Formats: sequence, C-alpha cells, structure tokens
Amino acid sequence: MIKTKYLKIITAISLTSILALQLMWLCNTYILIRNNISEEINQILYTGMEDEAITRLNKTPKGTNIKGEAATDSIPEITYLEEGLYNLGYYISIEDVDSIASTLLLEHKISSDFILNLINPKTGEVLQQSKKGNFCLWNAIHSKEIPIRTDLSQTVQMILVNPHWSIFARMGILLLSTAVMVVFAFIGLFYQIKIIITERKIARLKEDFSYAMIHDMKTPISSAIMCTSRLHSGKLDDKPEIKNHYFTIVENELEHLLALSNKVLTLAKLEQHKLEMNKKEVPLSPMIEDLIEKFTIKTEKTIHFTTDLKTEKVYADEEFLKEAISNLIDNAIKYSKESVKINISSSSDANHDIINIYDNGIGIPQKDQKKIFEKFERASAIKQTRKGGPSGFGLGLNYVYQVMEAHEGRVYINSIEGEFSEFSLLIPKIIESYD
Repeated sequence: MIKTKYLKIITAISLTSILALQLMWLCNTYILIRNNISEEINQILYTGMEDEAITRLNKTPKGTNIKGEAATDSIPEITYLEEGLYNLGYYISIEDVDSIASTLLLEHKISSDFILNLINPKTGEVLQQSKKGNFCLWNAIHSKEIPIRTDLSQTVQMILVNPHWSIFARMGILLLSTAVMVVFAFIGLFYQIKIIITERKIARLKEDFSYAMIHDMKTPISSAIMCTSRLHSGKLDDKPEIKNHYFTIVENELEHLLALSNKVLTLAKLEQHKLEMNKKEVPLSPMIEDLIEKFTIKTEKTIHFTTDLKTEKVYADEEFLKEAISNLIDNAIKYSKESVKINISSSSDANHDIINIYDNGIGIPQKDQKKIFEKFERASAIKQTRKGGPSGFGLGLNYVYQVMEAHEGRVYINSIEGEFSEFSLLIPKIIESYD
C-alpha cells in the first residue's frame, strides 16, 4: 500500500500538472483569439477607410480623374485613392472612419473601446485622434498602419483599448469547462484528503479497539486461568465451599467474555439489519428492579437508586431493551465518583414512551456529545484507559443507539460536564386502528 505522504505528493503533482496543462491551453487559446481579432480589425479599418473614401469620392464632380495605380506590398490601393482625394482637397475624416468602424466592430461581435490615430510613421507623432482622453494602452491590440500617402508620411491605425472581454467572450465555453474541471479537481482532492483522514482514523480506532479488547479480556481470562489452575491442583478438594466459590468466579468471568462476544456479534447484525426485534408489551418495574439488584450486588461503589415509573409498560424487545438500559446504568457507575445516584423514570407523550436514566456522574463535554454514539468512540479515547481509567470497547452507547434504531425510536443525551448525565430512550407506542 502506498504510504500517505507519497499519496499526497502524487496527488499534488498530478493536480499541478493538470492545472498547468489547462493553463497552457488557455494561454495558447487566448493568444490565438487575440491574433484573430487583430486580423479582423485590420480588415475593419481597411473597410472603414474605404467606405469613408467612397463617401468623399461621391462628392467630387463627375468626370474628375482620380489617380490610381496597382497596389503593392507596401502601398495598398486605398493609399492612391486617399492621395488622389487629398490632392483634390477632400481630406480624410478620422471621425467618420471611427463611426463606420464602430458599426463593423459590432457586426464582428467585438465589444471594445477603440481609437483611430493619424500618425507620422517617421517620427511616431500622432497627428490626429478620433477620440480625446487618456487611454490605458497596456495589452491593447494595434492594427497594421494603413498609409494614406504614397510617400508613407501619414498612416492610420486602429487601437482596441480593452480587448480582454471580447477575447474572454469567445473563450466562454472553454473558460466554463476549465472552471468546472478545476472545481471537480478540487472536490476530488478534498474528498481524497477526507478519505485519507478517515482511513487513518479508522486505522487508529482499530488499534485502540484491539488494545481495549485485550485490556478488557485480560482480567477475566487471567482470573479464569488462575482459578482453574487452583482447582486442578487438588488443594481445594477438602474445602468444598472455597472450591464452589472458585467455580463461581470461573463461571462469572466466562459469562463476562461471552457477553462481550455476543455484544459484538449483535451489533454487527443490528448494523446489517439482520436481527429482528421480538416486540411485545414489556412491564418496566420487574425489569428495572432486576437490574437494580444486579448492579447493587456486583458494584463496590455506594449506589443510591430511585425510580419514578409513570409509564408501566412499553412495546419493545425485552431482552435488547434490558441490555440497553443495563449499558446505561453500567456507564453511570463507571463514570461517577465513589457515591453514585441514579434515577430511572418513565413517562409518555403522544407518540412515544420515554425511559430516562439520570446520574450524578462526571458528565460529558458538549463537544463530545455528538459522537458518543459512534462505534468504538470509547476506544478512541483509549489514553484514559491506559492511564487507569474505565475500560471498555466503546460498544455500549453504540449498542443503545442501534437498539433504539431497530425499535424505530431514538436516544438523546442531556449532560453538563462535572454535574450530571441523562439519557432518554424514546420508544414508539403501539398505534391502534379502529374500524
């Protein structure tokens, strides 16, 4: 498997390469379109000057002879026409050429400010300008200079002042596709990073879960081995009471291991929706009394239980519901000080029967309350276990959550760190229909 750091490097290089190639493509396209627009304004300027010259030619008396010669590479036909009109006293109107060129630019879908300059090419002096003002000519597009004198002493040039929007307009589809590609590339990168982080978190959780499993199973296994070794030695054959006590310890520890194994298997089935609930009306009082007795006997801490069961029965799977409540009581005892107060109450609303388990324990920080029902969340805080805190797999609260989901109900937490925790189990009522 590729290491995370190498995967990040490969991803960064690939993304940079894609963006670089796309940027080169955009730059080349920009230059190509810019050159095309340059060619178009050359033709627009020539046509504009030609139309303006024809307008002046129509004003000359009939029979007037205008000198004309064949065009060359340096002197086009329009030059001879312009010079002939000039010799007759009909001078070029830069403003009229500007007006004609403006219409032609719109026909070519070039929406850009422009100016026409009458230039002395020998000195570079601008003799006349179609528009007055200060124009920023950075990155402007300049047309070819068209001479209006055969001695090349005067030329006319068009300058597109801000051609960028016209260029970008022609690149619209390309820019849109590039933007979409970049967005998808960054979304893909974001999710890839998210997946990498998730995989690292899962790997860490697996490691912590393995440690928690070993930590939690080590004690009962060690106790069972020690007891069986003692029993096997024969030293207790003449001490039946002590011998029975050791047998009881072995049985309890093995039941503990079996319960842990069953919980893992049950959670897997609940998550895959392969476990069916055997729902029926369950009396709460006997169940709660049995759990109180069980925890009072097995726990070394001082526990004070109180109950307030306003709702006497719920529609649920008795076995799973009892185990869920047992998990909540067990957590209340684990995460409390030496003196524990636990109140178990029940009530109802229009749609649900509600069981509340309240304790005066250490509470749960607000930032952790959204994730405590996640699988192995307890194991992700394994540093506390390694420092001597309560052990566990992080399955208890997830088990409660899954059981409530299987009952089509919900579990909620209300807690203040350092003061209390209260879990509420909402179990749907039986909806009776009447004909």
